[in-house]
Amino acid sequence: MGKRNRYNGFVRMRIDRKQPGSMKDRPSTPQRRLLLDTLREAKGHLDARDLYRSAAEKDPRISLATVYRNLRLFKELGLVEERRLDEVHCYYEIKRAPEHYHMVCTACGRVVEFESPLVGDLVAEVQRNSGFDVTRAVLYLEGYCPKCKGKEKAS
Repeated sequence: MGKRNRYNGFVRMRIDRKQPGSMKDRPSTPQRRLLLDTLREAKGHLDARDLYRSAAEKDPRISLATVYRNLRLFKELGLVEERRLDEVHCYYEIKRAPEHYHMVCTACGRVVEFESPLVGDLVAEVQRNSGFDVTRAVLYLEGYCPKCKGKEKAS
């Protein structure tokens, strides 16, 4: 594991920096673990305030500033992905291996994740035709979920 640091008492995690998600020389604090656990256990995408509210139920000492600082750190380390799923909010989720995309209902805000090999095919074709080296593809679809689609037709 790590050594106890005699200056601040934190246990330092030693993980190879070449690995994504490295926490080398970063203290593994109870609040960081709580935030990561809360993101892992989330049933959907959380914005910073949702994450704060969920974490504060378990540890009332956590602050919104701590949440923002750690989200920035987690993003830099490649542990979480930040998604802008509407015009105002950023949402966060634990980074997963297979690339996935999002559909957002414009009526109720429901977010549905999906995977498609067609996106990879499109990226490969664009790279072939343009010589551009694509490092990331972001696909965000808006529309109406099945529940709201019926309501929209009725109005």
